[in-house]
Amino acid sequence: MTSKDLSIFNSLRPFSIGFDDMFDQFENMLGNGGMSMQSNYPPYNIRKTGKDKYSIEVALAGFTKKDVEVEFEDNMLTVKTKQTEKSDNKDRDGEILHKGISQRQFARSFTIADDVKVNGAELKDGLLTIACERVIPDYKKKKLIEIK
Repeated sequence: MTSKDLSIFNSLRPFSIGFDDMFDQFENMLGNGGMSMQSNYPPYNIRKTGKDKYSIEVALAGFTKKDVEVEFEDNMLTVKTKQTEKSDNKDRDGEILHKGISQRQFARSFTIADDVKVNGAELKDGLLTIACERVIPDYKKKKLIEIK
């Protein structure tokens, strides 16, 4: 017996058509029945900014545009640090005596629905804001079926 046989989503599969990908995504996010251990860094907000508009805000104090990249592939949006050379305790303003602002490597991923498109990202005042919009295709919009 495999973990897929024990999945709670398998009890829903006989009552649905075409949701296999969604169930598989939930199983990947939840692991084997529980939340997998994820870091809380960097902190983020998901905000609804309009009827079909959303923004993801990621707190990135001390990072610049050159330090971070935002990647969207196969319904997965990932914010991560670029690989950079480690410097010693010197920066552009002098020697660092105490380092309290974390600039560690990270990767934070978000699963994005098929009908949500990512419109862009902006890093301002230490806050990375990623704009998203739900675009409902015509085949999903409500329509009246004519009876013959």
